[in-house]
Amino acid sequence: MNNNINCKPSLTLHLPKNLLTYLTVSILVLMVCLTASAQDQPKEQTYTKPSWRFGLAGGANFNFYEGSTFKLNENFTPPATFHKGFGIGLFLAPVIEYHKQDSRFGFMFQAGYDSRKGDFDQVKTACDCPADLSANLNYITIEPSIRFAPFRSNFYLYGGPRLAINLDKGFVYQQDINPAFPEQVKGADVKGDFSNTNKNIISMQIGMGYDIELSSRKNPTQFMLSPFVAFHPYFGQDPRSIESWNLTTIRAGVALKFGRGTLVETKVEAAVLPTQTAIFTVIAPKNVPKERIVKETFPLRNYVFFDLESTEIPSRYVMLKKEEVKDFKEDQLQAYNSQKLDGRSKRQMMVYYNILNILGDRMQKYPASTITLVGSSEKGNADGLKMSESIKKYLVEVFLINPSRIKTEGRGKPEVPSEQPGGKLELVALREGDRRVSIESSSSELLMEFKNTADLPLKPVEIIALQEAPLDSYIVFNNDGASVLYTSWSMQIKDAKGTIQSFGPYTEDKVSIPSKTILGTNLQGEYKVKMIGVTKANVLVEKEVPIHMELWTPTQTEEAMRFSIIYEFNESKAKDMYQKYIAETIIPKIPTNGKVMIHGYTDSIGDAEYNQKLSEARTADVKAIFDTELARLNRKDVTFEVQSFGENETLSPFENKHPEERFYNRTVVIDIIPAK
Repeated sequence: MNNNINCKPSLTLHLPKNLLTYLTVSILVLMVCLTASAQDQPKEQTYTKPSWRFGLAGGANFNFYEGSTFKLNENFTPPATFHKGFGIGLFLAPVIEYHKQDSRFGFMFQAGYDSRKGDFDQVKTACDCPADLSANLNYITIEPSIRFAPFRSNFYLYGGPRLAINLDKGFVYQQDINPAFPEQVKGADVKGDFSNTNKNIISMQIGMGYDIELSSRKNPTQFMLSPFVAFHPYFGQDPRSIESWNLTTIRAGVALKFGRGTLVETKVEAAVLPTQTAIFTVIAPKNVPKERIVKETFPLRNYVFFDLESTEIPSRYVMLKKEEVKDFKEDQLQAYNSQKLDGRSKRQMMVYYNILNILGDRMQKYPASTITLVGSSEKGNADGLKMSESIKKYLVEVFLINPSRIKTEGRGKPEVPSEQPGGKLELVALREGDRRVSIESSSSELLMEFKNTADLPLKPVEIIALQEAPLDSYIVFNNDGASVLYTSWSMQIKDAKGTIQSFGPYTEDKVSIPSKTILGTNLQGEYKVKMIGVTKANVLVEKEVPIHMELWTPTQTEEAMRFSIIYEFNESKAKDMYQKYIAETIIPKIPTNGKVMIHGYTDSIGDAEYNQKLSEARTADVKAIFDTELARLNRKDVTFEVQSFGENETLSPFENKHPEERFYNRTVVIDIIPAK
């Protein structure tokens, strides 16, 4: 007869009957009360998500034992020490949660039954007999937590302390016979309670979950199912005051929650609203049947940015071989793309990543020109000097520039650093922007025409580009006053077949969407645009506007011009040289009855709302310069379109992965459109 006993992890749980009854009755009472209070509410009304939520959470505790366990109680000490173990126990608790709609922070509270049962790994005694030990640890757990929704969505994180009160502390010890002596008689199991058990345990937990909404917003009482997983580290989780036994738990489960939303009053027409509403209009330009060729004057910043911890020129910059120099042409940069970039960065940064080749080519053409390379490094002057020497080496060895024409220096910070004393946010991005080599020169052949400082931009590059979708082919949705009156607003755009596309939510007054995004492959169509806004008084406002839309389809050729004004970090006042640049270079190029489009942007560093206002200040600055100069010339034939996009990733000229992209996103782009 084989008397070996196999102790496997089990989900079996002897939950106290009184506790189970209490939990079940509590949840049923809450559900009945909330449901009964909602019976008289009209189902067609719309309700917010509930702020207070109640429910029941259940799941499994995956318990991992570590340490040593030897003396079980005053009456029994087994002949061998137990160490590791594993078990699965039940978790069951009522849940109370407070979380306001569209907020990031909230509060959770759970208090219920928490099993930390498990089986220790089998050990051998001195007689070579296999021994097993099972622990039946059960607690009442009290778990208050902070709830954090980082994206203001249904996904959330939570964490907080755990207070556990011991209910059960029993054990079962089993010792089998020595397999070499099968005639032996197996001893009786030893059952009892662990001694020196901690009555109260204070530990912690962190976890995450996701709310799956089960009910329509038309019902005041709303239900949601929330899968969750939590980690309970071993800190504080010592079951006993003697020896070193501790346990770590991973909990996985689901919570059924419900709560009562707040009624949202729906009003359609502004005339019957008790509060002021925004003015909503849609501008859908007619088809521009032109293929727009843009002659772009691309600004060339005089910086080369280096990766943190490296003094070598980053691989994203285009590096030529000596034999390729003779074929390099500044106005044909499309042929010289970095192999380390793709997508938007590769297309739009191809000019800038050729900065060293442009510089070398210009220094060859103007042999009297000289430069100073000033490296700025957070590690000090010596490291900055190494960065400068890397660029000098490339220009000397590849473009054969005389070393005497290039001076190198090193310093700790650039003249205008992005990182300021006391700053604590996004320091890595700021330091990436400060780790650079500035190309300084007094040779006019290399520099922008309008000079006012020693640290000058290089002369811009003129390139020819094809615009796939001109900015004036975007559908513009004006919701004047929305940023003041609404907490947020969104749109539903319905075509003639009844298909609805949803956009938003937005907080700004003006939104632009490419016509192709809405029309798809359709050349034109009749649409109804419904604006849905929620006022700060929690009133729902709806406005519907019919509109005819046409897809922009290029058939002819039209030439436009593009210029850029570059701003420094957190600045909204253009340098004096850019004011002269607008007055003396850009304005004379505006044809009679021409259109000027002024679009402002920022990089992604900082708060999105602040960046939106910063981009608005930049566009206002440029528009004021145009207004002053056009008034001086007595020109009244020019029309403007002014928009500010902040850090909008989908509309920004460049990405924000590298510091040079962020520097170029601190810009106002000016498009000069010929008269139609």
